[in-house]
Amino acid sequence: MKKVMQGNEAIARGAWEAGVIIGCAYPGTPSSEIMAEISGYDEIYTEWSPNEKIAVEVAHGASLAGGRAIACMKHVGLNVAADPFMTISYTGVKGGFVIVVADDPGQHSSQNEQDSRNWTRFGKVPMIEPADSQECKDFTKIAFDISERFDTPVLLRTETRVSHCDSVVESGERKESAIPKGLDQKDTPKYVMVPMYSRPKRVALEDKIAKLAAYADTEFPYNVMEINDPSIGFISSGVSYLYTKDVFPQYSFLKLGMVWPLPKNMIAEFFKKVKKVIVVEELDPFFETEIRAMGYKVWHGKDLIPAMGELSPGIIKQSLIKVVEGRKYKPPKIMIKPENLPRRPPNLCAGCSHRPLFYALKKLGLYVFGDIGCYALAVAPPLAAMHASTCMGAGIGGAYGAGKVLGKKGLGKICAVLGDSTFLHSGIGPLMDTVYNKGYSTTIILDNGITAMTGQQETPGTGYTIKGEPAAIVDYEQIVRAVGVKNVRKVDPYNIEETMGVIREEVNRDDASAIITVNSPCMLLRRANPLGKFKHPVYTIDTDRCRGCKVCLEINCPAVSWQKAEGQTKDGYKRKGTVFINKDQCVGCEVCVQVCKFEAIVPGAK
Repeated sequence: MKKVMQGNEAIARGAWEAGVIIGCAYPGTPSSEIMAEISGYDEIYTEWSPNEKIAVEVAHGASLAGGRAIACMKHVGLNVAADPFMTISYTGVKGGFVIVVADDPGQHSSQNEQDSRNWTRFGKVPMIEPADSQECKDFTKIAFDISERFDTPVLLRTETRVSHCDSVVESGERKESAIPKGLDQKDTPKYVMVPMYSRPKRVALEDKIAKLAAYADTEFPYNVMEINDPSIGFISSGVSYLYTKDVFPQYSFLKLGMVWPLPKNMIAEFFKKVKKVIVVEELDPFFETEIRAMGYKVWHGKDLIPAMGELSPGIIKQSLIKVVEGRKYKPPKIMIKPENLPRRPPNLCAGCSHRPLFYALKKLGLYVFGDIGCYALAVAPPLAAMHASTCMGAGIGGAYGAGKVLGKKGLGKICAVLGDSTFLHSGIGPLMDTVYNKGYSTTIILDNGITAMTGQQETPGTGYTIKGEPAAIVDYEQIVRAVGVKNVRKVDPYNIEETMGVIREEVNRDDASAIITVNSPCMLLRRANPLGKFKHPVYTIDTDRCRGCKVCLEINCPAVSWQKAEGQTKDGYKRKGTVFINKDQCVGCEVCVQVCKFEAIVPGAK
């Protein structure tokens, strides 16, 4: 049966058809939909793991028991999972084990831009890279066969456009692996990586890579040579192949479905069949470096093609049209000028509980060590209330480290902010470090009851599993106290004055402290009835009182905007304009009401 599928949906289908039993993931764009889709298959146990390292460890344990297992993450997630990943290449697997890593060229929703192909060479693990949804499904299936045949985990790399674009997929039937289930203590030398066992494994690993290279050369069906016009040959993979094929269909191609190890004999044969070779790849010159190291002359590559950001047919055409066809690049006609597009900068949702909290932090003038999540949007003006953010969980360590440098002079000036899911992901360790080593920083945990930014995924703090089944729920206060924090406060961030008072007290305390927000669910978490706590459904502007001071614009609510129109208030105060509240966006959170000094924001009607 044929069906149009998104790339991530097709990976899920491939996992099901491959007979996968266990699926684990931590959500992260552009990979989040994979595990959400897999959870729809009853034959597969799925979970949102607290972080990517745990996801890989759980999936590897399932593999050792003979089950096929898949772990999914975005590119930075593999950094978190690197510790087990780098050793699992030594231990190998029993049931097939596939790690899906989704890159984000152009940093649409990521703190950095990484080329995960570098992990495959570093970790000595094979990697395959699909180009469309059909290949997403097919590559996922064949990845499990490779894993079991060569006793290795397999990396399957996607990137934003492959993960999120739709194309036709031919579905198949589910087929279970013939690998027997069970654990055998006789396998101890295989799975315990102490030096006496890991040293022989290190040698065997090179032999395994050599066998995989031979497989890539002779058997892997998705390394394909297309000989057309031999004057120019392109070597490419994934979506870069599709882009290049779209621009220069008449020339020859070597499409590499297996990114590592490379099919050296096939590459040699390609160089014999074409006159000039151009390597087209997104991000790093991974192929180009390896091919040049083999001694081949690459005509063009990263000397013309950008090594940063996403590629596109347009970028490839602009980069190569002159050397390939001798023509000057002619840019396409611009249908809509960028300056004419509606401006929609990223912003917190109307009514979001993070907004009053960050407004309070700004008013207190604190230096805020932030983290990865919706709340990173607080860095944008006019809130401008986040000053450092690197990776998941890093804010707590950052605030603690800064306090060690500043000493007593830092009291009352710094704090760390992170979300509930991020705290469980990697925030507990640095908080423990802060207490253990006598830091004084304040950690603010924004509990909105869900992993919000990546699409409402459950966590151990929500009380539900990925399938919506009730589960044990984490008590953040007990965790914080368990690692030694004595000073724990809870605040309702919608009460700005009270929140400012609590934060002021804690950041001036010469001891580690924690503040946990309560009654502040994500505005999109309907089961929590986030609007139920607000007294009025909508507010409006009393133009008889609005002086046009623009203070309410500082909260950066998408429902509040400025209307330029000279006039005066009822008591004769002249103004240059008034604020306007869009009733379709306003949810009645009263944050703007609290910051207005003239009582000009009043209950309205929907």
